Amino acid sequence: MTIYRADLHIHSVLSPCADLEMSPVNIVKRAAELDLDIIAITDHNSTLHGPLTRRLAEERDIYSLFGAEVNTREEIHCLCLVENEQQRQLLQTFIEENIQRIPNNPDVFGYQVEVNEDEEIIQEINYLLHAALNKSIDEVSEFIYSIGGIFVPAHVDRSKYSITSQLGFVPPNLKYHALEISRNTQVADFLRLNPIKPETGFIRNSDAHFINQIGSITTELALVDLSFVSIANALMGQNGSYILPHIDS
Repeated sequence: MTIYRADLHIHSVLSPCADLEMSPVNIVKRAAELDLDIIAITDHNSTLHGPLTRRLAEERDIYSLFGAEVNTREEIHCLCLVENEQQRQLLQTFIEENIQRIPNNPDVFGYQVEVNEDEEIIQEINYLLHAALNKSIDEVSEFIYSIGGIFVPAHVDRSKYSITSQLGFVPPNLKYHALEISRNTQVADFLRLNPIKPETGFIRNSDAHFINQIGSITTELALVDLSFVSIANALMGQNGSYILPHIDS
């Protein structure tokens, strides 16, 4: 059993709200400086920076998951993580086929650019990546489970773009691996206000939009081995892997 530090919610320059310094090169460099073991680039409704980030991370012995922060029809943000390139492409296609194509205004929302290892712009996405998909949270969850991915409703305690802000509660029949909670909320306080499945695990991530935010808060995972399966098991507290409890838990 080994303990790994993970930050599973990081935005790159592809997200309209992220700083232009947030290239895959700079993100991986910063993660290495902080001795992070596991990271995930979770841009708003896009996985396009996943392959480059993984290649750069592997060179630094960092395990990088593919992923996206998907915005559901109810305007609920959810972390959707997958293991391999085939799954990433399936997730990317699912997003592109279902996102509302609202034109992006860079002066209002920010630039949305995919860059290469030399930080040269490959393409600019002209529709707003922050827009909602035409799929409900249940439909997004069902899809992620169907392709073998990890599904985590994001920052569930926040006053906007969260499951509690949009629905008022966590649906008892919703399938998820864990819930992400923000740094300023104690798990015990959240549980007092929100009845949920007793076996639910909680993770914390930086939700970094700027370089100095990466790794500002992390989740420690006790894993049987460093693999996608063990990470998924840890989030659910199964098969010997688990989330280390937070101090406030």
